[in-house]
Amino acid sequence: MNKKCTIQIFVNGAWQDAALVGLTGPVELGWQASCYGGYTLDHVITWPDSRDAHACSHTWPVSAEISEWETWPAFLIDLLPQGFGRQEILKQLSLKDGPSSDWALLLAGAGNPVGNLRIKEAWNWLQQHSPPQQTGFHFNEVAQRHEDFVEYLATHGLFVAGSSGVQGEWPKILLTEADDGLLYLDHLLPDQRARRHYLVKFTRSGPQDLNLILEAEGKYMACARHLGLRVHALPEYHGNTLFIPRFDRHCESGQVQRIAQESLASLCQRSGFGVRISHNEACVAIANAVTDPQREIIEYLKRDLANIVMGNKDNHSRNTAISRDNNGLIALTPLYDFAPMYLHPDGIARTNRWREHDRGQPDWRSAAEQAADASGVAVEPLIQALKDMAHPLTTLETVMHEQGLAPEIIQRVSSQAVATAKTLGAL
Repeated sequence: MNKKCTIQIFVNGAWQDAALVGLTGPVELGWQASCYGGYTLDHVITWPDSRDAHACSHTWPVSAEISEWETWPAFLIDLLPQGFGRQEILKQLSLKDGPSSDWALLLAGAGNPVGNLRIKEAWNWLQQHSPPQQTGFHFNEVAQRHEDFVEYLATHGLFVAGSSGVQGEWPKILLTEADDGLLYLDHLLPDQRARRHYLVKFTRSGPQDLNLILEAEGKYMACARHLGLRVHALPEYHGNTLFIPRFDRHCESGQVQRIAQESLASLCQRSGFGVRISHNEACVAIANAVTDPQREIIEYLKRDLANIVMGNKDNHSRNTAISRDNNGLIALTPLYDFAPMYLHPDGIARTNRWREHDRGQPDWRSAAEQAADASGVAVEPLIQALKDMAHPLTTLETVMHEQGLAPEIIQRVSSQAVATAKTLGAL
Protein backbone atom coordinates (compact mmCIF):
# COMPACT_ATOMS: atom_id res chain seq x y z
CA MET A 1 0.00 0.00 0.00
CA ASN A 2 1.14 3.53 -0.78
CA LYS A 3 2.17 5.11 2.55
CA LYS A 4 2.48 8.64 1.17
CA CYS A 5 -0.06 11.17 0.01
CA THR A 6 0.10 14.55 -1.69
CA ILE A 7 -1.92 17.44 -0.30
CA GLN A 8 -3.12 19.92 -2.89
CA ILE A 9 -4.23 23.48 -2.14
CA PHE A 10 -6.43 25.57 -4.42
CA VAL A 11 -4.35 28.67 -5.15
CA ASN A 12 -4.83 31.35 -7.82
CA GLY A 13 -7.63 29.45 -9.52
CA ALA A 14 -5.89 26.08 -9.74
CA TRP A 15 -5.03 23.03 -7.65
CA GLN A 16 -1.33 22.88 -6.82
CA ASP A 17 0.80 20.26 -5.09
CA ALA A 18 1.56 21.87 -1.74
CA ALA A 19 2.76 19.22 0.71
CA LEU A 20 3.59 15.57 1.18
CA VAL A 21 2.62 13.45 4.19
CA GLY A 22 3.97 9.96 4.78
CA LEU A 23 3.35 7.30 7.40
CA THR A 24 6.19 6.10 9.61
CA GLY A 25 3.92 4.02 11.83
CA PRO A 26 1.85 0.96 10.88
CA VAL A 27 -1.16 1.54 8.64
CA GLU A 28 -3.17 -0.66 11.02
CA LEU A 29 -3.02 2.06 13.70
CA GLY A 30 -5.12 4.37 11.56
CA TRP A 31 -4.96 8.03 12.57
CA GLN A 32 -2.85 7.08 15.59
CA ALA A 33 0.08 6.11 13.36
CA SER A 34 3.14 8.36 13.46
CA CYS A 35 3.94 10.31 10.30
CA TYR A 36 5.97 13.12 8.80
CA GLY A 37 5.21 15.95 6.42
CA GLY A 38 6.79 18.72 4.44
CA TYR A 39 5.81 21.43 1.98
CA THR A 40 7.01 21.32 -1.62
CA LEU A 41 9.95 23.54 -2.55
CA ASP A 42 7.85 25.62 -4.98
CA HIS A 43 5.23 26.21 -2.29
CA VAL A 44 7.85 27.26 0.26
CA ILE A 45 9.47 29.68 -2.17
CA THR A 46 6.13 31.25 -3.13
CA TRP A 47 4.36 31.36 0.24
CA PRO A 48 7.00 31.33 3.02
CA ASP A 49 5.72 31.45 6.61
CA SER A 50 2.07 31.66 5.47
CA ARG A 51 -0.65 30.60 7.92
CA ASP A 52 -3.60 31.77 5.84
CA ALA A 53 -5.24 29.86 2.97
CA HIS A 54 -1.83 29.01 1.51
CA ALA A 55 -1.05 26.73 4.47
CA CYS A 56 -2.53 23.30 5.15
CA SER A 57 -3.26 24.46 8.68
CA HIS A 58 -2.82 27.60 10.73
CA THR A 59 -0.82 25.42 13.11
CA TRP A 60 1.51 24.24 10.31
CA PRO A 61 2.89 27.37 8.61
CA VAL A 62 4.62 27.03 5.26
CA SER A 63 8.26 26.18 5.90
CA ALA A 64 11.14 24.19 4.44
CA GLU A 65 11.40 22.16 7.64
CA ILE A 66 10.19 18.56 7.79
CA SER A 67 7.64 18.01 10.56
CA GLU A 68 7.23 14.80 12.53
CA TRP A 69 4.02 13.90 14.35
CA GLU A 70 3.23 11.15 16.85
CA THR A 71 -0.19 10.74 15.21
CA TRP A 72 -1.80 12.15 12.10
CA PRO A 73 -1.95 15.94 12.33
CA ALA A 74 -5.45 17.07 13.24
CA PHE A 75 -5.97 18.95 9.97
CA LEU A 76 -5.62 15.66 8.09
CA ILE A 77 -8.42 14.17 10.15
CA ASP A 78 -10.64 17.06 9.02
CA LEU A 79 -10.38 15.49 5.54
CA LEU A 80 -11.08 11.92 6.66
CA PRO A 81 -14.60 10.72 5.76
CA GLN A 82 -16.84 10.14 8.78
CA GLY A 83 -20.43 9.23 9.50
CA PHE A 84 -22.63 8.28 6.55
CA GLY A 85 -19.98 9.04 3.92
CA ARG A 86 -17.46 6.83 5.69
CA GLN A 87 -19.79 3.85 5.74
CA GLU A 88 -20.66 4.23 2.08
CA ILE A 89 -17.08 4.44 0.89
CA LEU A 90 -16.09 1.45 3.05
CA LYS A 91 -18.61 -0.56 1.05
CA GLN A 92 -17.02 0.58 -2.20
CA LEU A 93 -13.57 -0.40 -0.94
CA SER A 94 -14.83 -3.70 0.53
CA LEU A 95 -13.29 -2.79 3.87
CA LYS A 96 -14.49 -3.22 7.43
CA ASP A 97 -14.76 -0.16 9.63
CA GLY A 98 -11.94 0.41 12.06
CA PRO A 99 -8.63 2.25 12.41
CA SER A 100 -6.90 -0.02 9.89
CA SER A 101 -9.15 1.44 7.17
CA ASP A 102 -8.38 5.10 7.91
CA TRP A 103 -5.48 5.48 5.46
CA ALA A 104 -7.34 3.79 2.61
CA LEU A 105 -10.35 6.00 3.33
CA LEU A 106 -8.17 9.10 3.16
CA LEU A 107 -6.65 8.05 -0.17
CA ALA A 108 -10.09 7.38 -1.67
CA GLY A 109 -12.51 9.66 0.15
CA ALA A 110 -10.69 12.99 0.53
CA GLY A 111 -10.76 14.01 -3.12
CA ASN A 112 -13.47 16.64 -2.78
CA PRO A 113 -13.80 17.86 0.82
CA VAL A 114 -15.10 21.22 1.96
CA GLY A 115 -12.48 23.95 2.07
CA ASN A 116 -9.47 24.40 -0.20
CA LEU A 117 -7.52 21.18 0.47
CA ARG A 118 -7.75 17.79 -1.15
CA ILE A 119 -5.70 14.62 -1.32
CA LYS A 120 -4.33 14.20 -4.84
CA GLU A 121 -4.53 10.40 -4.74
CA ALA A 122 -8.17 10.59 -3.63
CA TRP A 123 -8.99 12.97 -6.48
CA ASN A 124 -7.45 10.54 -8.94
CA TRP A 125 -9.49 7.71 -7.42
CA LEU A 126 -12.61 9.84 -7.76
CA GLN A 127 -11.94 10.47 -11.43
CA GLN A 128 -11.44 6.76 -12.10
CA HIS A 129 -14.81 5.99 -10.52
CA SER A 130 -16.81 8.77 -12.21
CA PRO A 131 -18.91 8.48 -15.38
CA PRO A 132 -17.62 10.09 -18.58
CA GLN A 133 -20.71 12.30 -18.94
CA GLN A 134 -22.33 14.88 -16.68
CA THR A 135 -25.99 14.46 -15.79
CA GLY A 136 -28.01 17.25 -14.21
CA PHE A 137 -31.20 16.99 -12.18
CA HIS A 138 -33.99 19.36 -11.21
CA PHE A 139 -34.29 20.39 -7.57
CA ASN A 140 -37.50 18.39 -7.15
CA GLU A 141 -35.87 15.25 -8.58
CA VAL A 142 -33.13 15.48 -5.97
CA ALA A 143 -35.50 16.40 -3.15
CA GLN A 144 -37.85 13.52 -3.87
CA ARG A 145 -34.97 11.14 -4.57
CA HIS A 146 -36.49 10.50 -7.96
CA GLU A 147 -35.76 7.06 -9.35
CA ASP A 148 -33.54 8.44 -12.14
CA PHE A 149 -31.46 10.39 -9.63
CA VAL A 150 -31.05 7.48 -7.21
CA GLU A 151 -30.22 5.06 -10.01
CA TYR A 152 -27.68 7.47 -11.48
CA LEU A 153 -25.89 7.63 -8.15
CA ALA A 154 -26.11 3.93 -7.39
CA THR A 155 -25.00 2.76 -10.83
CA HIS A 156 -21.71 4.61 -10.56
CA GLY A 157 -21.28 4.53 -6.77
CA LEU A 158 -21.65 8.27 -6.94
CA PHE A 159 -23.48 8.79 -3.70
CA VAL A 160 -20.14 7.98 -2.19
CA ALA A 161 -18.31 10.33 -4.51
CA GLY A 162 -20.62 13.18 -3.67
CA SER A 163 -20.80 12.65 0.06
CA SER A 164 -17.54 11.14 1.27
CA GLY A 165 -15.91 14.52 1.83
CA VAL A 166 -18.64 15.61 4.25
CA GLN A 167 -18.48 14.53 7.87
CA GLY A 168 -21.60 13.68 9.89
CA GLU A 169 -24.28 11.02 10.26
CA TRP A 170 -27.10 12.35 8.03
CA PRO A 171 -27.18 11.22 4.39
CA LYS A 172 -25.78 14.23 2.56
CA ILE A 173 -24.24 15.11 -0.75
CA LEU A 174 -22.40 18.03 -2.35
CA LEU A 175 -24.31 19.37 -5.35
CA THR A 176 -23.75 22.43 -7.50
CA GLU A 177 -26.32 24.42 -9.47
CA ALA A 178 -25.05 25.04 -12.99
CA ASP A 179 -25.73 27.70 -15.61
CA ASP A 180 -28.66 25.62 -16.91
CA GLY A 181 -30.41 25.64 -13.51
CA LEU A 182 -29.83 21.93 -12.94
CA LEU A 183 -27.95 20.29 -10.08
CA TYR A 184 -24.78 18.30 -10.71
CA LEU A 185 -22.44 16.36 -8.48
CA ASP A 186 -19.98 18.98 -7.33
CA HIS A 187 -16.81 17.23 -8.42
CA LEU A 188 -18.10 16.62 -11.97
CA LEU A 189 -19.06 20.20 -12.86
CA PRO A 190 -16.42 22.49 -14.40
CA ASP A 191 -15.91 25.65 -12.36
CA GLN A 192 -16.92 27.96 -15.22
CA ARG A 193 -20.43 26.45 -15.19
CA ALA A 194 -20.96 26.67 -11.42
CA ARG A 195 -23.46 29.18 -10.07
CA ARG A 196 -24.27 28.06 -6.52
CA HIS A 197 -22.96 25.31 -4.27
CA TYR A 198 -25.08 23.28 -1.85
CA LEU A 199 -24.67 20.72 0.87
CA VAL A 200 -27.86 18.67 0.61
CA LYS A 201 -29.19 16.74 3.61
CA PHE A 202 -31.78 14.01 3.23
CA THR A 203 -34.17 12.51 5.73
CA ARG A 204 -33.16 9.12 7.07
CA SER A 205 -34.88 6.01 8.29
CA GLY A 206 -35.17 5.46 12.02
CA PRO A 207 -36.78 7.33 14.92
CA GLN A 208 -39.06 10.19 13.89
CA ASP A 209 -37.11 12.59 16.12
CA LEU A 210 -34.17 12.36 13.69
CA ASN A 211 -36.28 13.75 10.87
CA LEU A 212 -37.76 16.34 13.21
CA ILE A 213 -34.20 17.57 13.81
CA LEU A 214 -33.61 17.95 10.07
CA GLU A 215 -36.99 19.59 9.60
CA ALA A 216 -36.01 22.20 12.19
CA GLU A 217 -32.42 22.87 11.11
CA GLY A 218 -33.15 25.44 8.42
CA LYS A 219 -35.65 27.21 10.68
CA TYR A 220 -33.11 27.24 13.49
CA MET A 221 -30.76 29.20 11.25
CA ALA A 222 -33.38 31.93 10.92
CA CYS A 223 -33.63 31.98 14.72
CA ALA A 224 -29.85 32.20 14.98
CA ARG A 225 -29.86 35.22 12.68
CA HIS A 226 -32.54 36.79 14.89
CA LEU A 227 -30.23 36.27 17.88
CA GLY A 228 -27.44 38.12 16.09
CA LEU A 229 -25.21 35.18 15.22
CA ARG A 230 -23.09 35.01 12.07
CA VAL A 231 -25.27 33.20 9.56
CA HIS A 232 -24.63 32.60 5.85
CA ALA A 233 -27.51 32.43 3.34
CA LEU A 234 -30.47 30.65 4.91
CA PRO A 235 -31.03 26.99 3.99
CA GLU A 236 -33.85 26.10 1.61
CA TYR A 237 -36.35 23.27 1.94
CA HIS A 238 -37.45 21.42 -1.16
CA GLY A 239 -39.94 18.93 0.19
CA ASN A 240 -38.31 17.28 3.19
CA THR A 241 -34.80 17.78 1.81
CA LEU A 242 -32.59 20.57 3.12
CA PHE A 243 -30.41 22.52 0.68
CA ILE A 244 -27.72 24.40 2.60
CA PRO A 245 -25.82 27.08 0.64
CA ARG A 246 -22.10 26.52 1.16
CA PHE A 247 -19.95 29.32 2.56
CA ASP A 248 -16.65 27.72 1.52
CA ARG A 249 -17.41 28.35 -2.16
CA HIS A 250 -17.84 31.72 -3.90
CA CYS A 251 -18.60 32.08 -7.61
CA GLU A 252 -17.05 35.15 -9.22
CA SER A 253 -16.81 35.92 -12.95
CA GLY A 254 -16.94 32.30 -14.01
CA GLN A 255 -14.45 31.20 -11.39
CA VAL A 256 -14.94 29.34 -8.11
CA GLN A 257 -13.12 30.61 -5.04
CA ARG A 258 -12.45 27.89 -2.46
CA ILE A 259 -12.12 29.19 1.10
CA ALA A 260 -9.90 27.32 3.57
CA GLN A 261 -11.81 25.75 6.46
CA GLU A 262 -10.20 24.38 9.62
CA SER A 263 -12.00 22.80 12.55
CA LEU A 264 -11.55 23.84 16.15
CA ALA A 265 -10.07 20.39 16.79
CA SER A 266 -7.37 21.10 14.22
CA LEU A 267 -6.79 24.61 15.52
CA CYS A 268 -6.24 23.14 19.00
CA GLN A 269 -4.07 20.38 17.48
CA ARG A 270 -6.25 17.66 18.93
CA SER A 271 -6.32 14.57 16.75
CA GLY A 272 -8.89 11.82 17.04
CA PHE A 273 -12.65 11.81 17.40
CA GLY A 274 -14.95 12.69 20.27
CA VAL A 275 -12.29 15.13 21.44
CA ARG A 276 -13.28 17.20 24.47
CA ILE A 277 -11.97 20.75 24.38
CA SER A 278 -12.85 23.25 27.08
CA HIS A 279 -14.21 26.58 25.91
CA ASN A 280 -11.23 28.15 27.67
CA GLU A 281 -8.79 26.19 25.51
CA ALA A 282 -10.84 27.07 22.44
CA CYS A 283 -10.70 30.78 23.25
CA VAL A 284 -6.91 30.64 23.52
CA ALA A 285 -6.58 28.96 20.12
CA ILE A 286 -9.12 31.21 18.40
CA ALA A 287 -7.59 34.41 19.75
CA ASN A 288 -4.12 33.32 18.65
CA ALA A 289 -5.31 32.64 15.10
CA VAL A 290 -7.96 35.16 14.10
CA THR A 291 -7.53 38.64 12.70
CA ASP A 292 -9.91 40.32 15.20
CA PRO A 293 -9.88 38.40 18.52
CA GLN A 294 -12.41 40.64 20.28
CA ARG A 295 -15.01 40.19 17.54
CA GLU A 296 -14.51 36.43 17.24
CA ILE A 297 -14.56 35.70 20.98
CA ILE A 298 -17.83 37.64 21.22
CA GLU A 299 -19.25 35.48 18.43
CA TYR A 300 -18.00 32.30 20.10
CA LEU A 301 -19.54 33.25 23.45
CA LYS A 302 -22.89 34.14 21.85
CA ARG A 303 -22.96 30.80 20.05
CA ASP A 304 -22.50 28.92 23.29
CA LEU A 305 -25.44 30.76 24.81
CA ALA A 306 -27.60 30.13 21.75
CA ASN A 307 -26.66 26.45 21.74
CA ILE A 308 -27.83 26.07 25.33
CA VAL A 309 -31.04 28.05 24.93
CA MET A 310 -32.05 26.24 21.74
CA GLY A 311 -30.96 22.78 22.80
CA ASN A 312 -28.15 22.29 20.29
CA LYS A 313 -26.14 19.98 22.51
CA ASP A 314 -23.89 18.68 19.73
CA ASN A 315 -21.19 21.33 20.23
CA HIS A 316 -18.16 19.13 19.58
CA SER A 317 -14.91 20.52 18.22
CA ARG A 318 -15.67 19.79 14.56
CA ASN A 319 -18.92 21.76 14.67
CA THR A 320 -16.91 24.98 14.97
CA ALA A 321 -14.33 26.08 12.42
CA ILE A 322 -12.30 29.03 11.19
CA SER A 323 -11.98 30.25 7.62
CA ARG A 324 -8.68 31.50 6.20
CA ASP A 325 -8.62 33.54 3.01
CA ASN A 326 -5.83 34.30 0.56
CA ASN A 327 -5.26 37.78 1.97
CA GLY A 328 -4.54 36.77 5.55
CA LEU A 329 -8.04 37.30 6.96
CA ILE A 330 -8.89 34.61 9.53
CA ALA A 331 -12.23 34.41 11.35
CA LEU A 332 -14.84 31.97 12.60
CA THR A 333 -16.89 30.55 9.76
CA PRO A 334 -20.61 31.24 9.68
CA LEU A 335 -22.65 29.02 11.98
CA TYR A 336 -23.39 25.45 10.82
CA ASP A 337 -24.93 22.25 12.20
CA PHE A 338 -27.23 24.30 14.44
CA ALA A 339 -30.31 22.22 15.28
CA PRO A 340 -32.38 20.88 18.22
CA MET A 341 -30.01 18.01 18.94
CA TYR A 342 -31.58 17.52 22.37
CA LEU A 343 -34.15 15.48 20.42
CA HIS A 344 -31.56 12.94 19.30
CA PRO A 345 -32.54 9.48 20.58
CA ASP A 346 -28.95 8.78 21.63
CA GLY A 347 -29.15 11.45 24.31
CA ILE A 348 -26.30 13.73 23.18
CA ALA A 349 -24.60 15.78 25.91
CA ARG A 350 -22.58 18.98 25.51
CA THR A 351 -18.97 18.06 24.78
CA ASN A 352 -17.26 21.43 25.22
CA ARG A 353 -17.81 23.31 28.48
CA TRP A 354 -16.31 26.12 30.54
CA ARG A 355 -13.80 25.01 33.15
CA GLU A 356 -15.65 26.77 35.95
CA HIS A 357 -19.30 27.34 36.84
CA ASP A 358 -20.68 25.21 34.02
CA ARG A 359 -22.81 22.23 34.92
CA GLY A 360 -25.11 22.49 31.94
CA GLN A 361 -26.25 26.06 32.59
CA PRO A 362 -23.20 28.36 32.75
CA ASP A 363 -22.88 31.41 34.94
CA TRP A 364 -22.71 33.87 32.06
CA ARG A 365 -20.69 36.54 33.83
CA SER A 366 -18.18 33.86 34.78
CA ALA A 367 -18.18 32.56 31.20
CA ALA A 368 -17.42 36.04 29.87
CA GLU A 369 -14.64 36.50 32.41
CA GLN A 370 -13.14 33.11 31.57
CA ALA A 371 -13.30 33.88 27.85
CA ALA A 372 -11.59 37.23 28.38
CA ASP A 373 -8.92 35.74 30.63
CA ALA A 374 -8.16 32.92 28.18
CA SER A 375 -8.09 35.06 25.05
CA GLY A 376 -6.65 38.29 26.40
CA VAL A 377 -9.53 40.44 25.11
CA ALA A 378 -11.45 43.00 27.14
CA VAL A 379 -14.25 41.55 29.27
CA GLU A 380 -16.65 44.52 29.12
CA PRO A 381 -17.57 44.09 25.43
CA LEU A 382 -18.22 40.39 26.08
CA ILE A 383 -20.64 41.13 28.90
CA GLN A 384 -22.34 43.84 26.84
CA ALA A 385 -22.73 41.44 23.90
CA LEU A 386 -24.50 38.98 26.20
CA LYS A 387 -26.75 41.72 27.58
CA ASP A 388 -27.64 42.72 24.03
CA MET A 389 -29.01 39.22 23.44
CA ALA A 390 -31.67 39.67 26.13
CA HIS A 391 -34.18 41.49 23.92
CA PRO A 392 -34.04 39.13 20.91
CA LEU A 393 -34.38 36.24 23.36
CA THR A 394 -37.66 37.69 24.64
CA THR A 395 -39.03 37.86 21.08
CA LEU A 396 -37.62 34.51 19.97
CA GLU A 397 -40.94 32.72 20.45
CA THR A 398 -42.57 34.92 17.82
CA VAL A 399 -39.82 34.11 15.32
CA MET A 400 -40.15 30.39 16.02
CA HIS A 401 -43.88 30.54 15.34
CA GLU A 402 -43.24 32.47 12.11
CA GLN A 403 -40.77 29.79 11.04
CA GLY A 404 -43.30 27.04 11.72
CA LEU A 405 -41.25 25.09 14.23
CA ALA A 406 -42.93 22.16 15.97
CA PRO A 407 -44.97 23.16 19.06
CA GLU A 408 -42.93 20.94 21.38
CA ILE A 409 -39.72 22.68 20.28
CA ILE A 410 -41.25 26.13 20.69
CA GLN A 411 -42.47 25.31 24.18
CA ARG A 412 -39.11 24.04 25.38
CA VAL A 413 -36.98 26.75 23.79
CA SER A 414 -39.20 29.74 24.56
CA SER A 415 -39.27 29.04 28.31
CA GLN A 416 -35.49 28.67 28.30
CA ALA A 417 -35.11 31.87 26.28
CA VAL A 418 -37.23 33.96 28.65
CA ALA A 419 -35.39 32.67 31.71
CA THR A 420 -32.01 33.33 30.12
CA ALA A 421 -33.04 36.85 29.06
CA LYS A 422 -33.82 37.69 32.69
CA THR A 423 -30.43 36.37 33.75
CA LEU A 424 -28.62 38.42 31.12
CA GLY A 425 -30.49 41.55 32.11
CA ALA A 426 -29.04 41.24 35.59
CA LEU A 427 -25.40 40.90 34.51
